[in-house]
Amino acid sequence: MTAPIRIEKTPEVADALSEGRPVVALESTIITHGMPWPGNRDMALEVEAAIRAEGAVPATIAVIDGQLHAGLDEDAITRLAQAKDVMKLSRADFAYALAEGRTGATTVAATMMAARLAGISVFATGGIGGVHQGATESFDISADLDELARTPVIVVSAGAKAILDIPKTLEALETRGVPVVAFGQDAMPAFWSRDSGLRAPLRLDEPAAIARFEQSRRALGGHGGMLVANPVPVEDEIPAEVMKTHIAAALSRAAEQGIEAKAVTPFLLGEILELTGGESLRTNIALVLNNARLAARIAGELAS
Repeated sequence: MTAPIRIEKTPEVADALSEGRPVVALESTIITHGMPWPGNRDMALEVEAAIRAEGAVPATIAVIDGQLHAGLDEDAITRLAQAKDVMKLSRADFAYALAEGRTGATTVAATMMAARLAGISVFATGGIGGVHQGATESFDISADLDELARTPVIVVSAGAKAILDIPKTLEALETRGVPVVAFGQDAMPAFWSRDSGLRAPLRLDEPAAIARFEQSRRALGGHGGMLVANPVPVEDEIPAEVMKTHIAAALSRAAEQGIEAKAVTPFLLGEILELTGGESLRTNIALVLNNARLAARIAGELAS
């Protein structure tokens, strides 16, 4: 008989879970693969502070030397932010990192898996993965989509990453029965931009309404995750028309250099950072903070 995975929790996270108080999971690839040092450490601590300010407890998820963690203290976040050769973990290699004593940062899919194991039902991230541009040839489709279909965790993001094929991503989510809820608007957001040009399948305007929806889904049984698409604040967005030009240039560079598989997203984000003169990073931080606050409010409604 296989022993259950041991999850190392900080006292703050362990106490909140045992007492039924709201907890919000956070991914760690944004620390290791999404932003440079020391901004990655500063961002991670700022996001955790934003969640605490809303009355919830942050639980940053990572695998460190083969040990799964739900919650990291400031020293652990600092070490992870400076670490080299950190694996980027999804469902396929999550168990490998645990078995081989590796250090790995969790993507959306792996964070959802860990959150479910830890008993955390709400997760805040920047943007989910999905169907990549040119997927009809490359078959490059993120494991995040299947994880959303199978794992009952609410994922609060600014939509799918704008570098993806958003219409095909929405179709793939619909096929898998994943509800996609735009928060406070009819339009589906596109990460750095508030409006992708597509209408979101569903709309809700209050955290309490999202919690009610989730409770109804639980009552029906057999549900997977829910994607809450939270638009970046107006003052922080980069208009979609501006981003289309930068994304096209970044995709062209990736094709020229033969960038493939897991290397695609961090490469594109780095290229877009350069093309926007750093503006994309500022927007990225703003949307992650915005998502963290909403996730904390949803977790609070579920806990109450």
